[in-house]
Amino acid sequence: MERSIGEDRVALNIKEIKEIAEKFTPEQIEGCIHQQIRTGSNVCLDSRPTEEIVNELSKAEFVRKLMQRGVSLPEALRELAKQIRLMQAGFEGNGEEE
Repeated sequence: MERSIGEDRVALNIKEIKEIAEKFTPEQIEGCIHQQIRTGSNVCLDSRPTEEIVNELSKAEFVRKLMQRGVSLPEALRELAKQIRLMQAGFEGNGEEE
């Protein structure tokens, strides 16, 4: 069974999030986010548009904070996915009420 480009992108994002969450503290990740916004580059993640970098770093920071509270990496990633789904569901149907 072949994977689609979207599936490959998700797998890559998860891999990057895991690597960043394991390598940097939440404070360091936050610093990288600010550095990226101010200068267009940072030491945590590069080679992509700023919007994508800030998105990935924010996810990694969320995961790392959970890990510092004793949550395992796989469980932290599941919680991230859950929060993303909840956020997306909150946007579905908005604007239909007037």
